[in-house]
Amino acid sequence: MELIAASQIARAQQRIAANRPYREGMQRLIVEAVKGDRAAAEKLLALPERVERAVVLVIVGDRGLSGPYNSSVLRAGEHEVARLRAAGTDVELVAIGKKASGYFRFRGIPIAHSFQGISDKPTSADARDVAALAADGFVRGEAQQVLLVSMRFVSAGRQYVETRQLLPIPEPEGEDLQPTEPDGLEGYTEFEPDVEQLLAELAPAALESEVFTALLEGAASFHTSQQRAMAAATENADELVRTLTRDVNRARQDSITTEIMEIVGGAEALRQEKEHA
Repeated sequence: MELIAASQIARAQQRIAANRPYREGMQRLIVEAVKGDRAAAEKLLALPERVERAVVLVIVGDRGLSGPYNSSVLRAGEHEVARLRAAGTDVELVAIGKKASGYFRFRGIPIAHSFQGISDKPTSADARDVAALAADGFVRGEAQQVLLVSMRFVSAGRQYVETRQLLPIPEPEGEDLQPTEPDGLEGYTEFEPDVEQLLAELAPAALESEVFTALLEGAASFHTSQQRAMAAATENADELVRTLTRDVNRARQDSITTEIMEIVGGAEALRQEKEHA
């Protein structure tokens, strides 16, 4: 299992790298749209003062034996659900991964929708189904916020649990969102149709991109965590074998020593008996 997980890590990283240009391009397009008409973009960027209903996506694995991967994400998801409920927000929980379904059902937390069998090798079609379900309530105005709890994959040596907002589209960090003027040699972007309509079309695509990225990073994190867990299990098993072998050898040596002592004692008793006779 350690070797299989190690072989899957490289493939998962390749898929993340292949998806990165599309995701970054989508983010740049949204930034340019916001710059084009900030007032029109506010409808998809601004979070309302009162969130009556929120959709929470939790992405974990379908299998265990992966160290703290599943438990870390599930605890963060449970904490987020509790936080929203404490604020008076109705929560629609979407569980992605077999372990999530079992975890929340055991704790009595209702699950609105469940996806299984897609977390190991996710496809764009899987991400499209999840994103369409998550965006449906937001588009119809029934939900005011969509949140995602998943494992962020930075490298094979670093992964961490992250809770982030998907809808309304969060404002890009570190970006100057002031309108760009077509002055001199500086570039600018013209939009057709208007920015508000364009963002309405881009929002589901951006959501699908973020969900697909989270699924890919979750798969890579799962394989990485499983490889570590199986390596540790192998080391523990080897150490257990060494310890038990040492104990068996010691017990056998003690048994042999006892038998030798009994033989020597019996021979000495016979010798003394012959001397007295």
